[in-house]
Amino acid sequence: MSVYRQAEVAFDHGKGAYIFDVNGRQYLDFNAGIAVSSLGHAHPHLVKTLQDQAAKLWHTSNLYRIPHQDRLAERLVENTFAEKCFFVNSGVEAIECAIKTARKYFYDKGQPEKNRIITLEGAFHGRSMAAISAAGQEKLVTGFGPLLPGFDRVIPGDLEAMKMAITPETAAIMVEPVQGEGGVNPLSDAYMQGVRALCDEHGLLMICDEIQCGMGRTGKMFAFEWSGITPDIVAAAKGIGGGFPFGACLATAEAASGMTPGSHGTTYGGNPLAMAVGNAVLDELLKPGFLDHVIDIAAYLKAALDDFASRHHNVVEAVRGRGLMLGVKLRGLDPRETVAAALANGLLVAPAGDNVIRLLPPLIIERPQVDEAMVLLEKTLASLTQDVENDAG
Repeated sequence: MSVYRQAEVAFDHGKGAYIFDVNGRQYLDFNAGIAVSSLGHAHPHLVKTLQDQAAKLWHTSNLYRIPHQDRLAERLVENTFAEKCFFVNSGVEAIECAIKTARKYFYDKGQPEKNRIITLEGAFHGRSMAAISAAGQEKLVTGFGPLLPGFDRVIPGDLEAMKMAITPETAAIMVEPVQGEGGVNPLSDAYMQGVRALCDEHGLLMICDEIQCGMGRTGKMFAFEWSGITPDIVAAAKGIGGGFPFGACLATAEAASGMTPGSHGTTYGGNPLAMAVGNAVLDELLKPGFLDHVIDIAAYLKAALDDFASRHHNVVEAVRGRGLMLGVKLRGLDPRETVAAALANGLLVAPAGDNVIRLLPPLIIERPQVDEAMVLLEKTLASLTQDVENDAG
């Protein structure tokens, strides 16, 4: 189906932060498959793990114990807030599981009327019917009505508006600690703490959508950790598999108490192949100093982008984000045209809402690659902004 506007380039192979097209041209990948290829391309440990497991066993189904799944769940529980874990095939399935977990929790507590979930304007939770109903963005929902009921949206950053939206039917509040598709908008630590406090005050569950901002992207395993709070449910995906498609719904034991045998399931989710790769990704993320490196290189990239913005203030309005999830808000330039121009210059970046381009490099980048990216970004902007800056001057 013709649902993508694809660039006229086809990639053949990659190595680390670089990717090569079918003609052999090299590109610097600061998109990482939209925050998916968190360890870069052809990572030796991931490649060997996949090859070894592929020669043994791909799929059995969850009718039987899956040792790699048990191990990955145990390690995620050991290294996060979670006490329970359910593996799925994608981010949107993790969101579906999170929504079901919250509603089932209150149903089993004898409060079936508590089934509504408060979400934020500008959110993106995926493209299933429940996910687009939760986000409510016109570009997502047009033509797909009727939407599913049960969601109430408020403006991000306004705790009073959120408090006013809470009713006796509210079950949970769902937020992205850093809104990705919405324009790389990080929620402040104070706001995240305020959401947690409202959930505690009103007996609600707090759901964090960490599909894009989780698994080390901000320098913590999950972005909510920066605010010092603990959610009840987290949806994770993208970087969790380093390029292999799977996701997870993580929860406290209390929040997951309604998820009993027969209440949920998946055919492919948690299969041996995916779980072997997931453990290999976690091997790297948990290495001493790995997340410290993400924090360090992210600060270096942010400083370079801030300098870039100050020198091009006529066309760059702001730089925002957290860790290696950064957005450049443009002024007078179309983000899709900018992304296309960057591609032509050998740099992969991604568009986002609110006139933003996203930089989502692999977590393994080093300073020379940041410097190279800035040179390519300068070249890209020069090709697009000569007339704009001349007019402004």
